Amino acid sequence: MQLDVPAANPADFTEVEKAAIEEQVERLLQNPHFSHSRRFPMFLRFVVRHTLAGQADAVKERTLGIEIFGRSADYDTASDPIVRVTAAEIRKRIAQYYQEPGHEVEIRVSLPAGSYVPQFHWPQTTITTAGPDPAVALPEVLAPIAAADPVPDDPRRSRKYLWMRISAPLVALVCVALGGVWSLRSVQRSAFDFFWEPVLNSSDSVLFCIADQNQYTAIALRDAADPTHQTILKDNLSAVVIDDLTTVVKIAGVLQAHGTKYGLKGEGLTTLSDLRNGPTVFVGAFDNAWTLRLTKPLRFHFGNNADMTRFWIADSNNPDRIDWVIDRAKQQATNNYRDYAIVAQFTDSTTGKIAIVAAGVGRGGTIAAGEFLIDTAHLTQIVNEARASAGKKNMEFVLSTEIIDGQPGTPKMEAAYFW
Repeated sequence: MQLDVPAANPADFTEVEKAAIEEQVERLLQNPHFSHSRRFPMFLRFVVRHTLAGQADAVKERTLGIEIFGRSADYDTASDPIVRVTAAEIRKRIAQYYQEPGHEVEIRVSLPAGSYVPQFHWPQTTITTAGPDPAVALPEVLAPIAAADPVPDDPRRSRKYLWMRISAPLVALVCVALGGVWSLRSVQRSAFDFFWEPVLNSSDSVLFCIADQNQYTAIALRDAADPTHQTILKDNLSAVVIDDLTTVVKIAGVLQAHGTKYGLKGEGLTTLSDLRNGPTVFVGAFDNAWTLRLTKPLRFHFGNNADMTRFWIADSNNPDRIDWVIDRAKQQATNNYRDYAIVAQFTDSTTGKIAIVAAGVGRGGTIAAGEFLIDTAHLTQIVNEARASAGKKNMEFVLSTEIIDGQPGTPKMEAAYFW
């Protein structure tokens, strides 16, 4: 059994120990969980370097926002969660790394929840007690190594010194013993990478095609000298639904964390030429003509009755299916109902580019779709479904979520299709 023994204060580390930690960080960053990102390595190297230098007080959210993401010194951390989103994703990927076989005997780097200051843990083999003094019980294949080179008497130095002496042969031994299992797991991608890699690896800027509404109405403008005074003026506005914007912000945070460029256009201003320039994320359904056009040929697509009182997701393989439907009268009267959404990732045959769809029948469904696409636990469901798809790359899913007082709950996968 392997135990992770917390390391002492980084200020007490020797230069050799600091070098071992930095080597471990680089080993971690070479793993596929990190190697496809530009921001994650920058983030982790920054916090580790400053912590080992005794500058943990400089590892703050605002500092990271400025140094890693180029934010201004006075940016609003409450409205711009880029540092928190990135740290959360790094924590997930670190956990995935150490769950893989072969990493049990490595120095463990962790980023505790609620903090950006990393912690380091030294590996230790099982402790057994035989008489008054505890002894380290080593596997037989390592006993000659320990016996041939006695370690200092100090228990703390003894443990670390022994670790440094035996780490290389032990890692080699583990790799050989695990053989095919290690080879298989080392090339597996995370659930997040499985879905987003085609977009994040593209050199093209990603376009958000969002629903917009042209509104001929009046707006209230405030007086600069006296903000309490308002004047009503007629204007022609292009409005965006706030619930759709929530999904855009979530996905944009992922793109920005990976250093992927993106832009945004309303569906009324989006042209076919725009869609041919790179990957596109389509947000919203019945108020986004591009979403309806792209999903119409798919197995799962949107439908409605003539008087626009009932809206649903149709299944071409089962035309009589009527359970993924919203009654608008009930929706407006109670604000408590079950909403549905389509999430898809496929290569559009017209443009030759990757298309991502995050669109609900109602607004709550669109929010749930955005949540589904950035959460590793939800994306793991896609990986599980993909195992039976025989390598098919295009994918489409139907989600549902319970809406209570207008707020969506956790998304649930209702159906999946690969082609």
